[in-house]
Amino acid sequence: MKNLATIILITFLNASAMAKEIKTEIIINATTENVWAILTDFKNYPNWNPFIKYIKGEVKVGNKIIARIEPPKAKGMIFKPRILIFDKNKEIRWIGHLLFPGLFDGEHKFELIDNGNGTTTFIQSEKFKGILVPLFKKKLENNTKKGFEEMNIKLKELAENR
Repeated sequence: MKNLATIILITFLNASAMAKEIKTEIIINATTENVWAILTDFKNYPNWNPFIKYIKGEVKVGNKIIARIEPPKAKGMIFKPRILIFDKNKEIRWIGHLLFPGLFDGEHKFELIDNGNGTTTFIQSEKFKGILVPLFKKKLENNTKKGFEEMNIKLKELAENR
């Protein structure tokens, strides 16, 4: 029984060490429809988005797309996530993997909440899992989170100036 408890504890500690979540949010003085229109105008990303430089492909549930991210003060990367959720005016979610599942996986989410007063809460988050996550925790906490925040600010500026 003691060995089983030790194994469970070690497994739990390893699993939590191999996971990391980043979450940012911003209130935008614009309707969810207005924010959604900008967020889903993927062809325009190179013109305004400082974090996600482009998204190519048909963004619909089940499809794989090609995305390039460039976190501040970090090397950019291209990856091919699969769309999990595309719920108009509410949520976009995808999952991507570095080389193969379990190594370094990221489930990215854009969520729009209608505050009922003409404003939208935009939440951008990502859950990272995999054996390489501990190696990248510092970069995720600093560079990637900063990239989320920079994108959120630009999205807010665009939506509020429409």
